Amino acid sequence: MFNTRVKVKDLLAAEPQSQQVTAMGWVRTFRNNQFIALNDGSTNSNLQVVVALGSHDEAFLKRITPGASLKVTGELVPSLGKGQKSELKAVSLEILGECNPEKYPLQLKNRPSLEYLREIAHLRFRTNTFGAVFRIRHTLAFAVHKFFNERGFVYLHTPIITASDAEGAGEMFRVTTLPFDNPPRNGDGTVDFREDFFGRSSNLTVSGQLEGELGAMAFSEIYTFGPTFRAENSNTARHLAEFWMIEPEMAFHDLEDNMNLAEDFIRYLIGYTMEHNREDLEFLAQRLADEEKQKPQAERSDMGLIEKLEFVVNNRFERITYTEAIDILLQSPAYKKKKFQYEVKWGIDMQSEHERYLVEKHFKKPVIVTGYPKHIKAFYMRQNDDGKTVAAMDILVPGIGEIVGGSQREERLEKLETRMEEMHIPTEEMWWYLDTRRFGAVPHAGFGLGFERMMLFVTGMTNIRDVIAFPRTPKSAEF
Repeated sequence: MFNTRVKVKDLLAAEPQSQQVTAMGWVRTFRNNQFIALNDGSTNSNLQVVVALGSHDEAFLKRITPGASLKVTGELVPSLGKGQKSELKAVSLEILGECNPEKYPLQLKNRPSLEYLREIAHLRFRTNTFGAVFRIRHTLAFAVHKFFNERGFVYLHTPIITASDAEGAGEMFRVTTLPFDNPPRNGDGTVDFREDFFGRSSNLTVSGQLEGELGAMAFSEIYTFGPTFRAENSNTARHLAEFWMIEPEMAFHDLEDNMNLAEDFIRYLIGYTMEHNREDLEFLAQRLADEEKQKPQAERSDMGLIEKLEFVVNNRFERITYTEAIDILLQSPAYKKKKFQYEVKWGIDMQSEHERYLVEKHFKKPVIVTGYPKHIKAFYMRQNDDGKTVAAMDILVPGIGEIVGGSQREERLEKLETRMEEMHIPTEEMWWYLDTRRFGAVPHAGFGLGFERMMLFVTGMTNIRDVIAFPRTPKSAEF
């Protein structure tokens, strides 16, 4: 029976009392025809399996190579060697799947680069680095649902295929069943989408926010957690074409309520992960520390990974207005010495270098920026009385820049319609969205947190392609 297997993590935590157990996993190393390091993915730590000399013939032992899978039954006994409390004294040994060492691309003794591991993403989970990263990803995802469930939010599944563009960005993946080589056309030569599957042009969602607002107008508080898509031809360490977003929407919330919830949410996620994945975080912290040693002294981080996470959990975020942020940047030594690549003036959409200066150099802590110019923000954000800014908020964190974007939504029908006309968003196509302002409108707010950006912050990884299982990027849709 396979379900009698005990996970390696549980065996390592158990008191060894010569009890008979069965373990299964993959071989990491096999030394001296006697010591097998077995791992099943439940932890980065390996279980040492001891094979008695002479208990198996030479031909059988040669088939036990790195990557091969085994079923081992034996006695869990105190270890005679250093570094582990217990070991498994093998009584029976079965090879479940062999692994040709000449063809196996994952030779752990050479510590393959992250770039190489992206090319074999189907196998990189077996490394310690990615074992730690994806166990943390699981914990973070679970913590998202736990946080909102404890607060009475309703989990809403918003559509992946949609006819709306929440951001007005236009950089979307089109969904169609029409033939590419000869689509039906209107008299003016444009594609006739009336003959398409949905009878109109449709695309993969860039956000579930607009549909989420519909749910909030009935349930008061909802959240979405699902994949979103951006067809940006951007080959950077911070962008993906397919990524996951968490988007809560709350009725009867203003901007301050929104900021409070988002800050509590981030601190909760980090605290939960530190409580449940300490071993994985310590491994990644050491990995990051080793990387930092290779950098010039001026480029090294002031804090280690765990120290940084503890600091965020234990300290309130700084809150400033966009105008104050621009003033800080204009007065900064970096601006005066012309170290910023992008210009700084009131009205700009702050770049990552500006955001990171605020959190890493000036405040040295996460920062919430509010009151952005309305011309750089989306149509649905509530307009402030000054006529120039909107009730928007972004949360900026060290090493990443923006991790959360949100706002109080414009609940006043006339102002929303006027803003949509100014931005050339067809009100007739958005009739369903405007109905929420016609029938019992209330002040409401929400935000979006990019799950992969949160992963970067918690794990200390520096490339977003290393915190999602199968990254989708320009010219890359492998696996």
